[in-house]
Amino acid sequence: MLFLFVLTVLLAAMSLLSLASGSADIHLSDIFRLLKGESSDFVYQIIWNIRLPRLIGGVLSGASLAIAGAVVQSLLRNLLASPYTLGISGAAAFGASFAIVVLGAGSAYAGSNDMAMVNNPYVVTLSAFIWSLAGVGVILLLSKYKGATSEMIILSGIIVSSLFGAGISAMQYFADNVQLASIVFWSFGDLGRASWENLLILSLLLLPILLFFGWHVWTYKAMQSGDEHAKSLGVRVQSVRLSGMLCAALLTAVVVSFYGVIAFVGLVVPHIIRRMIGSDEQFLLPASAVFGGFFLLLSDTLARTLISPVVLPVGILTSFVGAPLFLFLLIRGFAGKKNHIYFPKK
Repeated sequence: MLFLFVLTVLLAAMSLLSLASGSADIHLSDIFRLLKGESSDFVYQIIWNIRLPRLIGGVLSGASLAIAGAVVQSLLRNLLASPYTLGISGAAAFGASFAIVVLGAGSAYAGSNDMAMVNNPYVVTLSAFIWSLAGVGVILLLSKYKGATSEMIILSGIIVSSLFGAGISAMQYFADNVQLASIVFWSFGDLGRASWENLLILSLLLLPILLFFGWHVWTYKAMQSGDEHAKSLGVRVQSVRLSGMLCAALLTAVVVSFYGVIAFVGLVVPHIIRRMIGSDEQFLLPASAVFGGFFLLLSDTLARTLISPVVLPVGILTSFVGAPLFLFLLIRGFAGKKNHIYFPKK
């Protein structure tokens, strides 16, 4: 509880710092004057229309990806599992590529830098969401056909990831230069696309799924000791695993369809929390949600300030952090298989 309180304080402090950081010169005093209704119209427009949606989007997205990763790792009893590594993000990326190439949602933007962009974000978002759900459906069908064991779900995720990876390559092959640049532009995870409309959708989805996960905390704890032990306690292992995977995939699909691929948050954050406070889901899930919001908000603030006024996509920073840690976890997993939660025995 103390650790969760400290995380909450850090998230609040990071939120103030994020509001004050950027190319526009805004200080903390300006933020407090805004809360009193005494700020200028310039400060109001910058904070209310640009930085605040970006801040809330970072917190909600980080919390969604982190708690989805924590649940997937608990259900599969494998520390290297996450919605990203199971191919859900790749399916959404294929959906975006499909919308840009086939549905014509990519175009050139004539500006000072002559860049490419997505001219119909709603079509891209809808296509990414639909195809990510299709990827989830393939995983669930394969696991249902052979039994919803953790090994079968992981293998199904590898199949889905390879399948949609090939689909993205095909779309890039048939795309022209502008469409290809638009695909690359969308694939970067970027919180700059946050708006009050998509924040409302993400909030309405996140709250009931968090309540669902909280309701099944005891069930997830029972499954840590293995499927047979959980079945002896009356847990319907396959249905619990499938429903939890579906909810985690829905969270990931919505985040990726709105903001692009933000890699490794669902892998890195739950691992750090497990190192700090252990694997008790009663504390792991809320702590992962809070720290996930803090982690992504910190990454986005760094992305906006490292080479200001140029804003880096936040997905680049999370990949730089996540990829080495993923390699470390992989090496550590083969070096010492002591924790049955992460590396189950036959």
